[in-house]
Amino acid sequence: MPTREGWHGWDAYAEFYDWENARTVGRRDLPFWRTLVGRERSPVLELGCGTGRLLIPIAKTGVPTVGIDRSEAMLTYARGRARRLASAIRPVVVRGDVQSLPFAASSFGVVMAPYGLLQSLLRDCDLDAALAEAGRVLRPGGLLGVDLVPDLPRWAEYGPRVRLRGRTRDGGSVTLVEAVRQDRRRGLTVFDEHFTARRHGRETGQRFSLTFRTLTMQRTVTRIERAGLHVERLLGDYRCAIWHARADVWVILARKG
Repeated sequence: MPTREGWHGWDAYAEFYDWENARTVGRRDLPFWRTLVGRERSPVLELGCGTGRLLIPIAKTGVPTVGIDRSEAMLTYARGRARRLASAIRPVVVRGDVQSLPFAASSFGVVMAPYGLLQSLLRDCDLDAALAEAGRVLRPGGLLGVDLVPDLPRWAEYGPRVRLRGRTRDGGSVTLVEAVRQDRRRGLTVFDEHFTARRHGRETGQRFSLTFRTLTMQRTVTRIERAGLHVERLLGDYRCAIWHARADVWVILARKG
């Protein structure tokens, strides 16, 4: 399997990200993050904010909100959504690398790493750099929230097949043909994606791959604590159930001392 960077593919994915996620995760994680942010009532930084799926609703709560992402194509959608908000609650949207955050130390009370963002960091050194940066920009007592997708290593490998097909808001249609590859030695799961869109008699397509790395919960917690953060809670769903190894989601909440 060729060596890739975790950010490869996301620019090509931008056009279809919201369409696919509306049919998979939807907004089921949003109430959890909105409640968490509301309880902390501190400036929020979202790592990997993408198209603003979480960033925009959280900004609407009135908490000062910043989103950062490496993909300019993704951020184009986030900025468009942000412009439709009143200026008093509009989030700041920044293009940048989560391993080298362009913010001063102790700038935020909450740093969010939702929906498997840290799994796009494919080496220990990348993960350690991102966690160190999250700790640096957190205020003392600030909260880091990490949301992981635990079932990626359990996906069976398969060749190209139609995974999703549906309509778009403008009356067009989209089809996703997907294949999955696993590198179990390195803990990598690769999704080879082919989206085809048909609108107004015209067909366009995008081919790209997305690569994710999954660590055990123990290894992830160890690396978070090495970054100087104290893990407070491990959750197994978005309703705050206690974590277990077969949980649907893995949520880690850690504080800066």
